[in-house]
Amino acid sequence: MTAQEVYREVEEALGIVPEFVKNVPEEAVDGFWSMLKNFQLGETAIPNKYKELIGLAVASQIPCSYCVTFHKEAAMLNGATEREIREAIGMGAMTRAGSTILNGLQQDVGEFHEEVRAIVRHVQEQAKAQEPMAQRR
Repeated sequence: MTAQEVYREVEEALGIVPEFVKNVPEEAVDGFWSMLKNFQLGETAIPNKYKELIGLAVASQIPCSYCVTFHKEAAMLNGATEREIREAIGMGAMTRAGSTILNGLQQDVGEFHEEVRAIVRHVQEQAKAQEPMAQRR
């Protein structure tokens, strides 16, 4: 599509052509809009509310105030509650904190992977031990 065709489609979908879309080089705007429309805003394996909460957590850590605004509003548009908004941002913060510790101390990657696998095995064993006998078969 030409840039003008993209702008018409964007306006039909969003009500306006936002400046950030107009600022994409004409040669790239068709691809940019296609990805935004089909992946971010489209129906995919991850429900839109969760995609926007993921985007919000990432945007909070980049940090990008523009992206925070967009993803927060889009998450709420897709049914996210204030609590879910806070939790998504909290998960971004927790991930950043863990990353800071692991990277700063330069923990051995192989050791870390084995520890994660050991934790998963333990949790799976605990869950299985708590299942009623009828469900274990």
